[in-house]
Amino acid sequence: MNPSKPRVIKDYDKLDPDIQEKIKLEYPSGYSENLIYFTNKDGKRVSALPFETDDKYYLVRMTVYEAEKIIEEDDDYDSTGSLKDSAKEEYETKYGDDDILAASDDVDEIDDVADDDFDDDDDDDDGGDDDED
Repeated sequence: MNPSKPRVIKDYDKLDPDIQEKIKLEYPSGYSENLIYFTNKDGKRVSALPFETDDKYYLVRMTVYEAEKIIEEDDDYDSTGSLKDSAKEEYETKYGDDDILAASDDVDEIDDVADDDFDDDDDDDDGGDDDED
């Protein structure tokens, strides 16, 4: 994880659809097995899916149940919870020039996220549009 990137904690359903599609490419076998756990600024233990773009480092807040439900209800995934080849090809074509996949070594560094400062977008609920990301 690049320490100079803005770090954002956000719910999956509040992410831009493009970011959701890129996450699908990063995690074609589903999300629940890739969740990490940390303590948020309020002292509450939270689970999230790590995801890094060129611009930002995301912790996509979700429980194991929510992660499984997202995949189950998403038409891009088959009944076994794997990203369908057609969806994978579509998104690879769409985002092929983007360097969206973080190095696997970077994911190991997030074990200490409780000590880091994250911008928890949901705390800024001013009724404005969250699509500024």
